[in-house]
Amino acid sequence: QVQLVESGGGLVQAGDSLRLSCAASGRSFSSYTMGWFRQAPGKEREFVAAISGSGGVARYADSVKGRFTISRDNAKKTVYLQMNSLKPEDTAIYYCVARLSLGVPSTSASSYAYWGQGTQVTVSS
Repeated sequence: QVQLVESGGGLVQAGDSLRLSCAASGRSFSSYTMGWFRQAPGKEREFVAAISGSGGVARYADSVKGRFTISRDNAKKTVYLQMNSLKPEDTAIYYCVARLSLGVPSTSASSYAYWGQGTQVTVSS
């Protein structure tokens, strides 16, 4: 069982940066693929980024590629999402997710068994 707690959301202006953190409880953190999804009002949940257990493989949605960076610190059982050059369309609730897997990170929400409660990110224009 894994519990995930996100932090770092807030209200920023377009062009600003923000870093989200997700602290995980439980054992064998390095055996879990970690990721981020987001959901904006009136829209479906969408994949943002994911990273393999070792941190060696990362995948990004096209909409955030080049602006967002996912990383992890296995010693601290924490995954991060560094968000630069934020745009109003990045406004959403961001969810941290986990999946017990050593393979290539999945971009499918249904692949992730564990979800955090979400943190709000609001980008004003």
